[in-house]
Amino acid sequence: MNILTIAWLILPSFIGFVIYLLPKLDKYLALGVTFVSAGYALLLFRESSPLTLKLLDNFGIELVADNLSAYFILTNALVTAAVIVYCWHSGKTAFFYSMMIILHGSTNAPFVCADFVSLYVALEVSGIAAFLLIAYPRTDRSLWVGLRYLFISNTAMLFYLVGAVLVYQTHNSFGFEGLNGAPPEALALIFLGLLVKGGIFVSGLWLPLTHSESETPVSALLSGIVIKASILPLLRCALISDDINHIVKILGIATTFMGTGYAIFEKDTKRILALSTISQLGFVLAAPAVGGFYALTHGLAKSIMFLTVGSLPSRNIKELQSKPMDPKIWIVLVIASLSISGFPLLAGFGAKALTLKNLAPWQVIPMNIAAVGTAIVYARFIFLPRKEPQEIKIGLWQAVILLISGLIIANAVYLDAYTIENTIKALGAIGIGWLIYVLVIKRLAIALPRVAEQFDHLIGVMTLSLIVLFWMALA
Repeated sequence: MNILTIAWLILPSFIGFVIYLLPKLDKYLALGVTFVSAGYALLLFRESSPLTLKLLDNFGIELVADNLSAYFILTNALVTAAVIVYCWHSGKTAFFYSMMIILHGSTNAPFVCADFVSLYVALEVSGIAAFLLIAYPRTDRSLWVGLRYLFISNTAMLFYLVGAVLVYQTHNSFGFEGLNGAPPEALALIFLGLLVKGGIFVSGLWLPLTHSESETPVSALLSGIVIKASILPLLRCALISDDINHIVKILGIATTFMGTGYAIFEKDTKRILALSTISQLGFVLAAPAVGGFYALTHGLAKSIMFLTVGSLPSRNIKELQSKPMDPKIWIVLVIASLSISGFPLLAGFGAKALTLKNLAPWQVIPMNIAAVGTAIVYARFIFLPRKEPQEIKIGLWQAVILLISGLIIANAVYLDAYTIENTIKALGAIGIGWLIYVLVIKRLAIALPRVAEQFDHLIGVMTLSLIVLFWMALA
C-alpha cells in the first residue's frame, strides 16, 4: 500500500506533463487520473487503521492516509471528473487539462500530509495551478483576479512558514503534533496561513470575488474541492489537543454566521454560492472528527450549483425572478440546494445530522440557527420561477448526473440519521428558513458593503486575524 500511495501522489503530475506530449488524449488522460484517485479513496475506506509513511524520520516528515483523507480524496476525484466531463466539448486546450490535473494532484497531497513542510509545498503548488486556471481566459479581469489570489495566498503562506519554523525550533520536528507545547505565536502564524488559504471567517474575504469571477468550471473546482486543501490540516490539528479543538470549533461557528449573513443579502448568484462556501466550511470545522463526510456532500452539491448557475440567463438574483429558467435547470438547482440545506433522501441530510450529533453542548444552539440560515440562502434558488425548456449543453447533464448520483449513494454512509426526530428537525429548520425568506428576506433590499474585500483591506484583515489568533492561542 505504501508503494501504491507514492505512485498515486506522483501520477497526476506525470500525466499533467504527458498531456503536453499527447494533446489529443488530454481529456482521456485527465479523466483516467480521477478514476485512479476514486479507486484509491475506496481502498482507504477499507483500511481498518491509518496508513503511515515516514519520509524523513529525523524531521517528522510523514504521510498519513486514513478514512478522513478518503472523504476528501473522493470529493476531489468526483468533482474533477465532473468538471472534465462538463468541459469535454468546450474546446479547452491541453494546457487547461494539464493544469487541472496538476491541481488535482497537488490538492490530493495536503489530504495525506502530516507535517508542516510537505503541507507547505503542496499548498504552494496548488496555489500556482489554481492561479493559472483562474487566469486561463487571459483577459485583464481574469489576470487581475488571478494575481490578487496568488499574492494573498503567498503572503499568508509566508506567515505559515515562520510558524512552521517555530514549531521545529521547539520540537526538532515539523510534525503536526509539534503544535502541542509550541509557542502561541507558532499556532497563530500557522493558523493564519491555513485560514486565509481555506477561506475561513474574515480571512476568507478574498474568496467571493475570486470564485465568482473565475470561469464556471474553475469556480466549481475552487469551491468544490481546492478550498478544502487547507481545511483537512485544520481538522487534523484540532484532533491533536482539546485546546486547539476548541479554537477550531469557535472559528467554525464564526465562519458559518459570517458567510450566511453575507450570502442572504447578496444579489449576484455566483457570489451567493461563494459566500455560502465560507459558511459551509464552518460546518466542517464545527465537528472536526466527522468533518470529512460533510466536506464530501458539500463539495458535490456546491459543484452542481456552480456548474448549473453558469447556464442561467442572468447572474442577478432579482433579474432571475423576472427571467424564468428552464424547468430542468431548476430541478437540478433544487436538488443541490436541498442537499446543502439538509433535506432527507440526499447525503446532505446525513452529513448535517452527523455534524449536529457530534457538537459540544455550547455549539448546539448557534449551529441549529446556522442550519436555518442555510435554508434561507438556498430558498433564494428554490423559489425562482420556471419557463419553457431551452437548449443546454450536454456536458452539463453528464456532469450533474455524476454528482447527483454521488449525493444519493453517499446516503449509505450514515443511515442512522434517518430517525423520526432527525427528520422532523431537518424539515422544521428548512421550513422555518423558507418562511423567513418568503415573509421577510424576499421583501428587503439591503446591499452589504464590499469595502472589506478590496485588495488593500485584505492585508489589513490578515493582521487583525493574526492578533485575534495570538490572543486565542494565549488564552
